[in-house]
Amino acid sequence: MAKHYFAAMTRNKTSLAGTGLVIGSLTLILSLIAIQMIGLRGGAYIGIITFVLLPMVLATGLVLIYVGIRRQRRLGESIGMKDAGAFPIVDLNQERTRKAILGVVGVGTVSAVVLAAATYKGVEVMDSTPFCGTVCHTVMQPEFTAHQRSPHARVACADCHIGPGADWFVKAKISGAWQLVAVAFNLYPTPIPTPVHNLRPARDTCEQCHWPTTHVGDLLKVKSVYTDDEANTELKTAVLLKVGGLAGREASGIHWHVNPDVQIRYRSSEDRQTIYDVELTQPDGTVKLFKPADETPEEASEWRTMDCIDCHNRPTHQYHLPMDEVDNAMAKGYMDKSLPFLKRESMKALEAQYNNHEEARAGISRQMHAFYQENYPEIADEKNAAIEQVIRELQVIYTSNVFPEMKVTWGTYPDNTQHFDSPGCWRCHDRKHKTDDGEKISRDCGMCHTILAQEEESPEILETLNP
Repeated sequence: MAKHYFAAMTRNKTSLAGTGLVIGSLTLILSLIAIQMIGLRGGAYIGIITFVLLPMVLATGLVLIYVGIRRQRRLGESIGMKDAGAFPIVDLNQERTRKAILGVVGVGTVSAVVLAAATYKGVEVMDSTPFCGTVCHTVMQPEFTAHQRSPHARVACADCHIGPGADWFVKAKISGAWQLVAVAFNLYPTPIPTPVHNLRPARDTCEQCHWPTTHVGDLLKVKSVYTDDEANTELKTAVLLKVGGLAGREASGIHWHVNPDVQIRYRSSEDRQTIYDVELTQPDGTVKLFKPADETPEEASEWRTMDCIDCHNRPTHQYHLPMDEVDNAMAKGYMDKSLPFLKRESMKALEAQYNNHEEARAGISRQMHAFYQENYPEIADEKNAAIEQVIRELQVIYTSNVFPEMKVTWGTYPDNTQHFDSPGCWRCHDRKHKTDDGEKISRDCGMCHTILAQEEESPEILETLNP
């Protein structure tokens, strides 16, 4: 029986090659699955090889076996072999026939189960964060690094970029096919342009966890900044953010923009950093069209309905500016604030030009050591451990925000949740957008926040709140 099957699958070179592929790939698949089951992990590549590449090899082998047998039969017909192309006679009364059928069913069942399981696991692997972030190396390194430091570090890439349901899964995989070609042939732009215009609407992804109908109210935010003087003087800013939300039947505060009864649409530049026409539909159905001071250009985008990511445009892939990173590290105690001129020298080290991360790490270390050894030799010896900790923190800051190979530097990707380092709120709230009857989009800062203290050494309000 075995000889009969082996002869059928090895009678020609095509089927023989297919048989080799099937046996080899099936053996490797089962071996790698067993290795993973006993607890060994090989990262995203093991999953790709086990559940994507090898099943494709297995399927190719099965096709080659069939093609080879078909070609062998046609060759027999061409040389006049009797009944070369005829269908076999199936007589279940024959023991040999029954064994042949059972053999075919057995091989087919095993192949089907392996391919089905591999397909399921393959989809799981391709939707995993390590696959999205590490397979393409340099291309996705900025996004993956930022994701790991973000508030959504435990949220899988596919949860936001694809979401639930089959429709967007298919769209994402079709888009991913071109991305694979772009990476293979070095056709991708540097830096990767944003925003992603074919991203699924936030109501289908963000709002699976974040409910715009929830009333948040007011939140107190206190931020510490440090000056460039020798003492690294700490200044505090206290702001009451009017996040608001839906309370009863009316929404207020910042999240009024996503009130379910209100719809805001706009047209903008390709990068959405310049807003042109803004259309507001109020709860009573009244529509107001706010136009910019200048004529809307012909290349303005199609109308887009405003949602979460129009303000929270960096919800996960957050790239911070050097001043904010240093202030935050000093405020959290990651860097010793007692080191003289720490803020100033940290900024100099971070803003220097480097060609790659290795050069940046070496340059930051060299600059910080040189400054303290030349100007404060006693401190350099006494607080060497603190200086080393500062250097490590600055190296992490740089390599988490700047990627020279991808031309991602400080400020490449603006954050629209504020209006200091990017247009942010001012894209609409500039008092230049107005209706035909002269009504303007408000620029009243008090609608969104109240400043309780601004860069003060000892704000009275904070002493009152936390005596």
